[in-house]
Amino acid sequence: MVKRFILLLFFSIILGTYSQEPKSYQIRTISFYNVENLFDIHKDSLIFDDDYTPLGKNQWTKERYQDKLNQITKVLSQIGRDVTNSAPDIIGLSEIENRTVLIDLISHPTLRELEYDIIHFDSPDERGIDVALLFRKTAFLPTSFRSHRLLLTKQDEFRDYTRDQLVVGGLLDGESMYFIVNHWPSRSGGEARSRPNRIAAAKLNKRIIDSIIQQSPEAKVISMGDLNDDPTDYSLKKILKIKTKEEILEPTELYNPMENLHKKGIGSLAYRDRWNLFDQIYFTANLYLDPHPGYKFWKAGIYNPSYLIDKKGRYKGYPLRTYANGNYVGGYSDHFPVFIFLIRPSP
Repeated sequence: MVKRFILLLFFSIILGTYSQEPKSYQIRTISFYNVENLFDIHKDSLIFDDDYTPLGKNQWTKERYQDKLNQITKVLSQIGRDVTNSAPDIIGLSEIENRTVLIDLISHPTLRELEYDIIHFDSPDERGIDVALLFRKTAFLPTSFRSHRLLLTKQDEFRDYTRDQLVVGGLLDGESMYFIVNHWPSRSGGEARSRPNRIAAAKLNKRIIDSIIQQSPEAKVISMGDLNDDPTDYSLKKILKIKTKEEILEPTELYNPMENLHKKGIGSLAYRDRWNLFDQIYFTANLYLDPHPGYKFWKAGIYNPSYLIDKKGRYKGYPLRTYANGNYVGGYSDHFPVFIFLIRPSP
């Protein structure tokens, strides 16, 4: 009798194990792409965009502009597709001129059916390049958005106009989420000389994140952008206080998965035969520490398929850009896009 009971128990466990339905997951792709001077062809009297006009230095014609749209929309439609079988749900962009080029992007045949919408503010950058957020209306519902100005001065105490930091709050599949899009000051004039400007940008970014957390302690915040600094530089490690997974103790601390990629020598752009990882996505640690149901960080990557890589010449192995040495080559950008996957059990 005892043997029979044990045998029945054994089979009930086995049958119970095999009768469980496999878990399915919902995956969302968050990406960032510096698209390298996406300008329309029209002269804007308020900014220095003369080079990107038909009669300007770059001979920026309607045909070249259309080719650029073709190239960028191709890339945007493919980021993360090998995993999700779809395009990204949230896209941060930098080096776009205005709302017109954003409308042209989401209206392009490659992206038109994906139902993207736009959040964008004109920034005071002298070249007229801005940041923006594209989102798929089927995935994200924005509830707040604001542009934060970065106030810098030159050595002569005149204003140094640069890009704003864009903050968008909303609901990703019903879950509260904040996205910040950055394009920090460049290394023009040298890394050391320009470093204070990026430290100022990091301080602004830290104030924004701290303000969000103060109002909503459980908020999940994702900051992304072209930072013109690597993950191990002072601005990220000392100002933003970004930690490794082993160091994190609190869900409000910041984690940057790009740091591990950088330590492996992987980059998103190259300069003088050295790879940098200026394009980054970092976030509050509750995106993997939080025990409650909801989206969690899964993994990060750099989208660098072979068609985005220059195959010959001086820049062989670099990102295939639109212009090289002043010559039009019809490529994509001097940066590779970066992305992260967020994952949660399906409802």
